[in-house]
Amino acid sequence: MADPQEESKPLLSRVRGGSGRDRPEGVPACRSVQVGPGSTARRDLCLDQAVVFIEDAIQYRSINHRMDASSLWLYRWYYSSLCQWILSFTIFLILFLAFIETPSSLTSTADVRYRPVPWEPPCGLTEGLEALCLLVFAADVSVKSYLVGWAQFRKNPWLLAYLMVLVVSLMDWIVSLSLVCHEPLRVRRPLRPFFLMQNSSMMKKTLKCIRRSLPEMASVGLLLAIHLCLFTMFGMLLFTSEKQDAGQDKERLTYFRNLPEALTSLLVLLTTANNPDVMIPAYSKNRAYAIFFIAFTLIGSLFLMNLLTAIIYNQFRGYLMKSLQTSLLRRRLGTRAAYKVLSSVTAAGEAHPEGVGVKPQDFLHVLQKVQLDGDHKQAIMEKVRSHGGDLLSADEFQKLFDEFDKRVIKEPPLRPEYRSPFLRSAQFVFSHRYFDYLGNFMALGNLVTICVFLVLDADVPPEDRDDFVLGILNFVFILYYLLELLLKVLALGLRGYLAHPSNVFDGLLTVVLLVLEISTLAVYRFPHPGWKPEMLGLLSLWDMTRLVNMLLVFRFLRIIPSMKLMAVVASTIMDLIKNMRAFGGILVVVYYVFAIVGISLFRGVVVAPGNSSLAPVNGSAPCGSFEQLEYWANNFDDFAAALVTLWNVMVVNNWQVFLDAFRRYAGPWSKVYFVLWWLVSSVIWVNLFLALILENFLHKWDRRSHLQSLTGDSEATSQMTVELLFRDVLEEPTEEELMEKLSHHPHLQLCR
Repeated sequence: MADPQEESKPLLSRVRGGSGRDRPEGVPACRSVQVGPGSTARRDLCLDQAVVFIEDAIQYRSINHRMDASSLWLYRWYYSSLCQWILSFTIFLILFLAFIETPSSLTSTADVRYRPVPWEPPCGLTEGLEALCLLVFAADVSVKSYLVGWAQFRKNPWLLAYLMVLVVSLMDWIVSLSLVCHEPLRVRRPLRPFFLMQNSSMMKKTLKCIRRSLPEMASVGLLLAIHLCLFTMFGMLLFTSEKQDAGQDKERLTYFRNLPEALTSLLVLLTTANNPDVMIPAYSKNRAYAIFFIAFTLIGSLFLMNLLTAIIYNQFRGYLMKSLQTSLLRRRLGTRAAYKVLSSVTAAGEAHPEGVGVKPQDFLHVLQKVQLDGDHKQAIMEKVRSHGGDLLSADEFQKLFDEFDKRVIKEPPLRPEYRSPFLRSAQFVFSHRYFDYLGNFMALGNLVTICVFLVLDADVPPEDRDDFVLGILNFVFILYYLLELLLKVLALGLRGYLAHPSNVFDGLLTVVLLVLEISTLAVYRFPHPGWKPEMLGLLSLWDMTRLVNMLLVFRFLRIIPSMKLMAVVASTIMDLIKNMRAFGGILVVVYYVFAIVGISLFRGVVVAPGNSSLAPVNGSAPCGSFEQLEYWANNFDDFAAALVTLWNVMVVNNWQVFLDAFRRYAGPWSKVYFVLWWLVSSVIWVNLFLALILENFLHKWDRRSHLQSLTGDSEATSQMTVELLFRDVLEEPTEEELMEKLSHHPHLQLCR
C-alpha cells in the first residue's frame, strides 16, 4: 500500500502536454488548495473528474484522455447514449448501403433465370447518404483525436488508419460523383467494415490475437500444403500410367486430368465434400486404390486439420481470461484514479481526524451524476450509508464497485391481499408451481394434437380434409390459456404477473391466439362436421392459428433452470452470445469484404441457360454439375446473393460444384478466391469459434461448483456475470502497478 503521507497529496498538480496545449488557459487544475477564489471551481473540476473516472471504470474504458473541464464535458457528451446510438446507426447505415446501391439486391429472387430487372437508385441518392455517414465519421475521429491529444493520436495506429480510410473514402466518393456514378470500381466499398472494427475494442483484441496466432497456423498450413502436393503427385502417377483401362481412364479424365485438377480434387477431398465420389471410379476397378484415398483422408482431414484446431485452441486458451484481466485492470485503474481525486478533495478541506480517505457525502454527490442504472446506484448508496460518516479507505472504496459486476434481481411486487378465505386459497393454488406444470402439460397436449393431425392428413387431399375435431380441440386449448392468464393475474396481481418474462410471453401468445380464434370463428363460423377453412391469400386464419400454436414449444424452456446440468449448458450459451459479439463482428467484416470483392470479380459471369454456350440447359448438363443441380441463384450479381453464395461455400458441402462452375465461367484463377474464402471462413474462423466455445464451456463446467460459494447462498439477490464468475482466477493489479499507470497518464501528473 502507498504511504499515508503520499496518499494525502493531490492527484493532479497540472495538466501535462508540453507547452500547455492540452489545457486551455484559465482552466483550473485539481489540486489541494485550502482557500481562494478558484477553490469552488477546482472542487467542481475534481468531482467531475471523479465522475468520468467512475464511468470509465464501469464501461472498462481507458482513462488516458484530457481532463480539463471543457474536455470532460465533451467526453461525457461523446459517450452519451444518444451519441453512441447515432454512431452505431451510422455504421449500420453505411454497411446497409451495399444492399440498395448498384448492383441492387431489391429483387424477389437471385435466380438468373427468373430474376426481374432490379430497381437501381438514381445517382446521388446512396452517395448522399454515404456523405452524411462520412461526415459523422469525420466528426467522430476529430473528437477522439482531440480527447486523447495529438501526442497520443500519433502513437495510435487505429486512429491513424481511421483517418486514412476516411481520406481514401472521401476521394473515391468525389471520383464517383465526377463520373456520374459510372465508375468501374468503388475502392471505398471494401473499406466500410473498418468503421465497425474501430468502434469495438473487443474486435481489435480479437484481430490482435489472430495476428499473433498466424505463425502457428502457418506452420500447420505448410504441412497441409506439403501433404496435398505429395499426394497429388502420387495420384498423378497412379492414375496416368501408359496402359489405361476403363476404370483408370475414367478416374484420370474426371479428377486427375492435369495437375491443377488433381490438386483441386484432393483439396476438396480434404474437406470430405466429394467423398467418396473421387474414390469410386478407381475403387470400382481395384479395391487396392482405396488405400490411397483413405491414407490421404486420415493424414489430412483427421490428423492435420484437427491438429490445426488444437493449435488454435491452445493459442486462444485463456483468451477470455486475458481480455477479462485487461478489463479488470482498467476498472481498478479508473476506480483508483477516482479515489485519488476524491481524497484530494477531502485533503483540501478541513483536516480530518481519521486521516486520508473519501468523504461518503462527496462520493454520493459524485454517484448521483454517474450514468448508471438506478438499481446499481441504490445498492451502492446503501453500502456507502452503512459506513456512516467515516472516511472511505482505498480498499473500502474499491469494494464498493463490486456491485457493478452483479446483476440485481428486483424484488417481485407484493401480491394482492384478499380477505375472503376462498380467494386466499385460490391465490395459493394458482400461484403454485404445480399450476405452471399443468399449463406446460396442456401446451404439450396442444402440440401433440397438431402433430398427430399433420401426420393423419399427410396423404389426404386438401379438399377432402375435415378439421372439425382439431378445430374443437384448438378452441378448448385457447380457452384454457385465457383462463390460465386470468387466474394468474388474480393470484399475482397485474404487476406481479408482468414481472415475470415467461408470463409476459405466455400472455402475448394467448392474446394473439385469442384474436386469431375469434377472427377464424367470425370468418368460418363454429367448427362442424366437414368444416374446412378456405385459403385466403398466402395463409388462412386457421393455418396462422396453428403456426402460432407451435410457438408454445418455447414454454418448455422454463424447465431448464430446474435441471442443473442443462442449466450450465444454457448459461454457457447465453454467456457465449453476450461475450462473443466481437467474433460475430469479425465474421461480418470478412463476409462483407469477400462479398464486395466477389461482386467486382464475378458479377455477370453466371448467365441463364440459352444465353451463353458456357451454360448448357439442364437436360444436357453432367450429373452433379452447377447446371444440373440448378444452383443458378448462387452468384455474385448483387450483395445479398454474394452473401448467400459465400455461406454455401463456407459450409463446404458441394463446394466443388462452385469451384468447377466459376472455373468454367470466369477462368481457373477464380479458384484462388474460393480457396482463400475457405481458409479464412471454414479453417480459421470456424476453428477459432470452436476453440472459444470449448474454452468458455470448460471454465463454466469446471467452476459450476463454485457458484454457491461466490454468490454466498441460494437466496442471493444478485446473479454473477462472466467477469465475476472468473474473478477468482484473475490477478488483482498491485498498488505499485496502478500508481505507475496513473503516473504515466498523458494528461495528469501525480504529485510527489
